[in-house]
Amino acid sequence: MPAESHTLPSIADQAERLIELGVHELGGFRPAELRSTAAKAEARAGLLVVHPDRVPASALAPLLRHQGKPGFVVVDMPDIDQFSPIESTKVPDEPFYAVEGIDRGDDMANWSPHEALPAIAEGGRTPLLLVEGMHWVLQQPAALERGRCFMTIGSRLRKDNGTLDARTPALWISNGTGRDGRENRNAPKVGWCWAGNRHTWLGFASAAGRNAAWSE
Repeated sequence: MPAESHTLPSIADQAERLIELGVHELGGFRPAELRSTAAKAEARAGLLVVHPDRVPASALAPLLRHQGKPGFVVVDMPDIDQFSPIESTKVPDEPFYAVEGIDRGDDMANWSPHEALPAIAEGGRTPLLLVEGMHWVLQQPAALERGRCFMTIGSRLRKDNGTLDARTPALWISNGTGRDGRENRNAPKVGWCWAGNRHTWLGFASAAGRNAAWSE
């Protein structure tokens, strides 16, 4: 499912969705702030994102839904909120911003993150952050399909020695096996894969860019 085959709700509708889910409470801002931002962006198409510094991935995960099941973070990713934008990924310094031209990257399925990142950059695009991918699924659950899920390699964890942790975050649908637990079968899963590995069922989500010119 290329992103363009499914139109996102309007920015105003996305703001109301986030308010309905209580994201404003998680981020410590008033609904009016989000609605004001949406009003300024009335003519803009894209994904409305709350900055990861305001609402981290661990807080968004339980809000995800697939077949009525809430999302969860894999048990061996307790440091999920320490994953931050890679150096080449520039994120606006405002509480809310828009991500434009999202694509799930199905054409890169069975590529490794090491292979996908330079290809995304060469195409003049930017890899999605984990939080951005989660916002996408909150607004458009159909973005996550069994057998057609995606990685968000704009987020990585930098170790104390300055090197990158080999884990790369991804969003997919749990089979309910192993440590996931049977109760999580068909639930949205926030997990990771090794940076050098390939998976036939994972694309690489990317965007044309980010814009916060309309934010306060």
